[in-house]
Amino acid sequence: MDVNGTVAEGFEPVREAFVRNFVTFGDRGAAVAVYRDGQKVVDLWGGTKDVDGTAPWERGTTQVVRSATKGIAAAVLLLLHQRGQLDLDAPVGHYWPEFKAQGKERVLVRQVLNHRAGLPVLDRPLTPHEALDPLKGPAAVAAQAPAWEPGTGHGYHALTYGWLVDELVRRVTGQGTGEWLASQVTGPLGLDLWLGLPESEAGRAGRVGRVEGAEPSGGLRARPKRSVTEAYEDPDSLTRRAFAAISPFPDQNDPAYRASALPATNALATADGLARFYATLIGDTAGATRLFTPQTVELARAEESAGPDRILVVGTRFGLGYMLHGSASPLLTPGSFGHPGRGGALGFADPETGIAFGYVTNGFRKTVTADPRAQGLVRAVRGVLGL
Repeated sequence: MDVNGTVAEGFEPVREAFVRNFVTFGDRGAAVAVYRDGQKVVDLWGGTKDVDGTAPWERGTTQVVRSATKGIAAAVLLLLHQRGQLDLDAPVGHYWPEFKAQGKERVLVRQVLNHRAGLPVLDRPLTPHEALDPLKGPAAVAAQAPAWEPGTGHGYHALTYGWLVDELVRRVTGQGTGEWLASQVTGPLGLDLWLGLPESEAGRAGRVGRVEGAEPSGGLRARPKRSVTEAYEDPDSLTRRAFAAISPFPDQNDPAYRASALPATNALATADGLARFYATLIGDTAGATRLFTPQTVELARAEESAGPDRILVVGTRFGLGYMLHGSASPLLTPGSFGHPGRGGALGFADPETGIAFGYVTNGFRKTVTADPRAQGLVRAVRGVLGL
């Protein structure tokens, strides 16, 4: 397996783990980047640009990162809070009056980020065309009655999270999340990361698809619990309904999908763009001053929700918009915060070690929160650091 890029001295085990992902776990094309204290120490890529093609993956190849998008979108709300434009403890309806319908007057902005708003499902799923309309998704969520009393439990808002975040950003700033992110963060920093891929960058995006590979031996559960399997198979379960809030799900290789902005699912990034995004949240990087104050970092990673997840049917931990280190989504240390993408991608930061991590792939496995390829790379970083 030909792997391109570099690793700093001492980080060679990450390269070994990256090669193993192709040999054992079915990767077709992927990249990984790691920053430590703002300096890049891993920058690797290999395989093919398209999951079903032969053209090589290049340094600037970008891919859909699915729910790793949520960590990117969360930063927008936290930065608006940091700038005094958004109160996390205000009712959502304060900014978005139409949202108050169906008994949602007391749902807080904080509860959107910590997955306690009770709004993971839609009684009528949106079509792909409707989902890409920036007005129809938020309108559907505003008209929806909660599935449980907001604040009384948590459940992963797999798709509705995006419309909730996007409309809050729009009501506060007049811009959609992707527009604000490009003008305030990714554009000024020169990050290869987009929520709404510009036509000028469309040629860099690879085709994604499903892949199969060996299951890990030890460490991660190779097969889900029966209760998890049943929840995904039952068409009436909250789990199935949450992931079917758009039905059928859009073609992720469709240029129209990539050009749209769904802050729950469809950011595109290079591994370096994702890793440097997280590196700049927690510290200075080359030519850029850190984005989050220490206080905002603590908001991102302070536990807000923990225990049985009403959607994922396993124990999960969330801060404000970010998954936290735990059995469902192992990161680097208990102080890490970030977000996986269903089937592969992962981005996170660990303030104590100064590590920021980004992994992107064109091959999606069946995994939801703990893909064996990303986890193998994280374990390699952990070993390098002696953790």
